[in-house]
Amino acid sequence: MLWVLVLLVVAATVLYPGFLRAANLQDILTQNAAVGIIAVAMTFVIISGGFDLSVGATYALGSTVFAGVTKSTGSVLLAGVCALLAGIAVGAANGTIIARWKVNPFVTTLGMSSVIAGLAYVYSDSAPFIVDDLSFQYLALTAVAGVPLPIWILLGVFLIGSVLLSRTGYGRNIFAIGGNEEAARLSGLRVPWLVGSAYVMTGVTAALAGMIDASRLGVGQADVGATVALDTIAIVVVGGTSLRGGEGAVWRSAVGLLILATLTNVFYSLNISQHWQLIAKGVIVVTAVALDSLLRSRRT
Repeated sequence: MLWVLVLLVVAATVLYPGFLRAANLQDILTQNAAVGIIAVAMTFVIISGGFDLSVGATYALGSTVFAGVTKSTGSVLLAGVCALLAGIAVGAANGTIIARWKVNPFVTTLGMSSVIAGLAYVYSDSAPFIVDDLSFQYLALTAVAGVPLPIWILLGVFLIGSVLLSRTGYGRNIFAIGGNEEAARLSGLRVPWLVGSAYVMTGVTAALAGMIDASRLGVGQADVGATVALDTIAIVVVGGTSLRGGEGAVWRSAVGLLILATLTNVFYSLNISQHWQLIAKGVIVVTAVALDSLLRSRRT
């Protein structure tokens, strides 16, 4: 996929001469920071053999809670803590149902997505929270050394995720579970705890991404994040992490993020309809999964 990224960048430069300008590259990373942050955690979940379709609803819940608590208390810090705690609660619920109750991850997270979305609408009374406090926009609009804070957060999350997955015993255990969960259990690994922790990661990162979105817009609302699950899974799968589990890397998800972000930027620069963009993303995901299955069948 690295070669695909290189060829795509060359094509993008030809089609859109301003693609490699520093301002454009910064815009690409800023616009895709939220889904990129979630994609890091999704990498852990998919490598462990799981799946999380509830990240879009958790994203909306994080946005809503962050704005709602800020508006009611005037404390951005308290609002941030509440939003992250909401994400932890969602991840813990998903992890408990999947790892301890042995419910299929697809069914669990699909059902939880509906529950979480409903809670966000109930909390907000189906109305957006509009926040006028300038400190509320600090998370999204502040720049450090000339670089927007969301980009620094994205880079930090990727770095931490990469080290955790490739350089620690925890990461090796995640790979072991994805490769063969029963063997991992018989070898003495705490499988329920490890699987549950991966879902807590997706819950926290989805809530954080929702906070960044709310901070950028100055509004927290329950009807955002409709395509977040598709986007994050697409990033992970296009990067080369296998949906069958046991194989993948955070750096691969970084490549997947850059591929899809580049495509989106080129689509917008060429004024291609968003409907066609959705079609293209779907085709890319299906193609990536098909190639993964083909390569695995050839290896075996």
